[in-house]
Amino acid sequence: MPHDVDLIILLAVGFGMALIFGYIAARLRLPPLIGYLVAGIIISPNTPGVVGDIQLANQLAELGVMFLMFGVGMHFSLKDLLQVRRIALPGAILQIAVATLLGVAVSMYWGWSFGSALIFGLSLSCASTVVLLKALGDRGLLYSVNGKIAVGWLLVEDLVMVLALVLLPATAVLLGGQALPGTDTSQSIWVTIGITLLKVTGFIAFMLIIGKRLVPMIMQFVARLGSRELFTLTVVAAAVSIAYGSYAVFGVSMALGAFFAGMVVKESDFSHRAEEETLPLREIFSILFFVSVGMLFDPSILVEAPLKILAVVAIIMVGKTLAAMALVLFFRYPINTALTVGASLAQIGEFSFILATLGLSLGLLTPDAQNLILAGALFSITLNSFV
Repeated sequence: MPHDVDLIILLAVGFGMALIFGYIAARLRLPPLIGYLVAGIIISPNTPGVVGDIQLANQLAELGVMFLMFGVGMHFSLKDLLQVRRIALPGAILQIAVATLLGVAVSMYWGWSFGSALIFGLSLSCASTVVLLKALGDRGLLYSVNGKIAVGWLLVEDLVMVLALVLLPATAVLLGGQALPGTDTSQSIWVTIGITLLKVTGFIAFMLIIGKRLVPMIMQFVARLGSRELFTLTVVAAAVSIAYGSYAVFGVSMALGAFFAGMVVKESDFSHRAEEETLPLREIFSILFFVSVGMLFDPSILVEAPLKILAVVAIIMVGKTLAAMALVLFFRYPINTALTVGASLAQIGEFSFILATLGLSLGLLTPDAQNLILAGALFSITLNSFV
């Protein structure tokens, strides 16, 4: 009986290739996500051989973004951030500003518009949560003073990027892009920003007042039943429904909804169990996200614009690292702390991909700009292990 099997083909080929190249990356002592990106490149329309359905891949990537942001929310600890706030808060904000300005300066020298340059610079300013946590964990530095500063720094970066994801659709027209479908473009840009901030404030208030109590209460109720699969389903349902509800009811991004879903689940007494039991599902969708990002990459950029790629890698691995080190030393921390923080942040990852994809959908980034960001991520993550 004939039926559509595009999704099955994409999953079979995507997971198969991700397994092969993830294994090769791990054997080379590189983060497996390098292998997942390469797998996506191989099955993309830009390379010969098996071609996956990129439309389906993009839909799966949306789920991947939600679970990635849910995981970021579950790792977010206000207590850890407050412990290192004196250095992490000003340091991360200033480092983002320096890296963004470097990206803006270089891309405007190439003749890009300010809107494109701004998103490009922001994409180069934020490190990968996945890569940083794994690198510090592998070296036993995660719970050291230096590790806590690096993680606190990353948490501030994540919060800034979440804010950027919220504000970019509201400011897209002002920056020279296009509004998302269904957006009212007749009103003033300041009115649009004001309404967006009000919606975000309303959503955050709802989550902190009601969600913070309701979600842990539901988890506790289900946990008493003793059913592992129902408990896992409760956590997953909370992540997906809060993410969708934030978009449908408050009009904010599903990424922000998933982030706060992770935060309220972390407040529960069952947070460790929730993290442990949803980890396989979160990792599966994260793999699909990285594969789909790889499918968007056109390898011809490596031949057509090698100097631009070199400039991007230099901003990520030299400019951003030196800025972070200088800021740590300015706050009178020892050189080994400066080196650890600088090395930890010398790469870009998932937030860069999310920002690039959003920039493309808003008409603020071209496919070539997205390819430069992806190339910068591939090279910086690969080299970061050695750094």
